Amino acid sequence: MKSLLKHIIVATITWEAKMVLKKYKPKIIAVTGSVGKTSTKDTIFSVISPFVFARKSEKSFNSDIGVPLTVLGCPNGWGNPLLWIKNILEGLVLIVLPNHYPKWLVLEIGADGPGDIRKVTMWVKPDITVATRLSKVPVHVEFFPSPEDVFEEKGYLVRALKLDGTLILNADDEDVLAFRSLVDNKTILYGTGNGSDVLGSNYSIAYEEVDGVKKPVGVKFDVTYKDETREVQMHGALGIQQMYPALAALSVGAALELPFEKMIDSLKVHEPSKGRMRILSGAKHSVIIDDTYNSSPVALHEALNTLALIETSGRKVAVLGDMLELGTYSTDEHKKAGMKAGTSANVLYTVGVRSRSIADGALDAHMDEGNIYQYEDSRSAAKDLALMMQEGDTILVKGSQGKRMERIVAEILADKTQAKELLVRQDEEWLGR
Repeated sequence: MKSLLKHIIVATITWEAKMVLKKYKPKIIAVTGSVGKTSTKDTIFSVISPFVFARKSEKSFNSDIGVPLTVLGCPNGWGNPLLWIKNILEGLVLIVLPNHYPKWLVLEIGADGPGDIRKVTMWVKPDITVATRLSKVPVHVEFFPSPEDVFEEKGYLVRALKLDGTLILNADDEDVLAFRSLVDNKTILYGTGNGSDVLGSNYSIAYEEVDGVKKPVGVKFDVTYKDETREVQMHGALGIQQMYPALAALSVGAALELPFEKMIDSLKVHEPSKGRMRILSGAKHSVIIDDTYNSSPVALHEALNTLALIETSGRKVAVLGDMLELGTYSTDEHKKAGMKAGTSANVLYTVGVRSRSIADGALDAHMDEGNIYQYEDSRSAAKDLALMMQEGDTILVKGSQGKRMERIVAEILADKTQAKELLVRQDEEWLGR
């Protein structure tokens, strides 16, 4: 019965979204990839919104429900039938009555299984398509015959480009770069290689001294476009994961012919996405790197790279949960992650059955067995970590959505009352699960 009701709701709001696009004819920027979609979508919005009337997907609204809800400007109704009725009525009002509708939509479009993106592109035709980064072992790969089938699914969004549309690609990813062969559209490349139209270089972690202690506060890097170079400073989050969304956003701005210097200024005040390498203040004067939104092999590798690079006088602690939906790749990828953790951190906490292989990998990398702690669930790990953490620790917390690693961050925040404001999955629907 629930499946039937969901089908009816999806069919209804999708039809309404089609009618809204037909009526208001907004320009569409569509973002896809296996890594970095939400951060890229949010950064694009920060760059273009001072110049154009735009709307972005909320949170990670990238599914058969999330995309039409973004077009309609409505929230997720979850299991509340009254809220779904309200959403449907609001969609009808948009169709029937005049409305001050956005001129641009920034849509995140993902794939949980075969055919997901293909179905969306039957009614969403982007003016700009952005492909972020793919992964040799993507999230959701267990629902596809192979990683190549995941890449093919993402490619439908490239093929859906309007004839006069612009394709924006991460030139540092050879699989993403291969999307150029699918269309003849104008293409803008971003990355760190010489072939990039929007070129990033000189990435580093930015620090500030707080009460006599040096702490990371963000990242800085240079961006070159059309022989003009500017330094970018982005606060509140860490990792080269922050640079690539910025380069993608500047590429979108370049396609819209926005002024380069003003786009750079907009990045300085950009607020990083929740649960994506955000820097938070922890108890005992610790630094928390909150990367709890989700996890995949390539994203975890980059997060551990960042942990390894941070300058700190305290311990480096990696708190890692299961990476879900990896299918037959699961054991091997968790073990690889453990070997990386073994060389990036001083202490390791693992959460979940699959993450036992992370512990095995860390042991293979010669991490002291006495510094490895294993847990079945995030609540148990949170209680022990809160007791065992030390003054000045730098703590990376990451795992797939299903492991609810944000519960750990909530337990070790310096001010626990800020959890609802700072962390992912804090609405009533998630908290009740």
